[in-house]
Amino acid sequence: MRSQLSRKIGQFVWLVAGLAMLGVVTCNSSFAASNETNQADDEAEVAVKDPYETFNRHTFAFNEALDTNLLQPVARFYNKIVPKPLNKGITNFFLNLNTVSTIADDFLQFNFYQMTNDLWRLTINTTVGVGGLFDIATRMKLPYYANDFGMTLATWGYRNSNYIVLPFYGSYTIRDGLSLPVDYYLLSAYRYIEPPRLGYALYAVSVVDWRAQTLQFNDLMDAAALDKYVFVRNAYLQRRAHQIEENQHLGVYDRAGGEFSGAIDDESPEGLGSTANIDESTNIGQPANTEEASVASAPA
Repeated sequence: MRSQLSRKIGQFVWLVAGLAMLGVVTCNSSFAASNETNQADDEAEVAVKDPYETFNRHTFAFNEALDTNLLQPVARFYNKIVPKPLNKGITNFFLNLNTVSTIADDFLQFNFYQMTNDLWRLTINTTVGVGGLFDIATRMKLPYYANDFGMTLATWGYRNSNYIVLPFYGSYTIRDGLSLPVDYYLLSAYRYIEPPRLGYALYAVSVVDWRAQTLQFNDLMDAAALDKYVFVRNAYLQRRAHQIEENQHLGVYDRAGGEFSGAIDDESPEGLGSTANIDESTNIGQPANTEEASVASAPA
């Protein structure tokens, strides 16, 4: 059992190192581009690129029916039987578990300042926070921040990407959709949990927990959107562009050796990371923990 776990950890380390070497080559060419090109990329990224709208609308309708008839009833039952303190603790547990893949992506983006923050969070919440049930690190001014391989690809230069709605998962871009298997099968903690069925069970619970936390925003979604598809699409693309821009500024601290000008909002329980990258739709065990993230990532 121990040797098998050691082997998996070794494979994980070598994988991250290999991806980092690939990132070095890609980043060198990306950083060589002029400021004018970078500005043009940023403007293009915010623009709505939805060439698959017909397919996306059909998938959106399918996902919404699945959410209404299956996921929402399960989430309501979950909220009814789980006491609020425990409910919050379970959400904290999954946020802590997701920090493993966040640290890997911090490393792949060469954002060692943020990686240090996330390593401390993982260590403190896993030990003092009883496996992550209590978010002690936030009280110690170590804010939550989530990262993913889609952000890594954007850092490496893959900035512009078409919008797509994936069955069961919801709003993505092609770039972010390509990151899903990397995030789950290679970088996340779920893949390395033994026995495997326990990892799948935890993942399933994380999805239910995420939906339970976002039920309160259903009425807001219905009231705000004349065309819910357009509302969700635009909210997702704008939020994702903001995440990539924010993530780029976090990296400036390491690359230029200067202070990051953005201030952490101490009044937000999750601080800087509260809207940074809570995964889209019903994604890889990343429960939404803020209003902004929840509205933008409502299931398609």
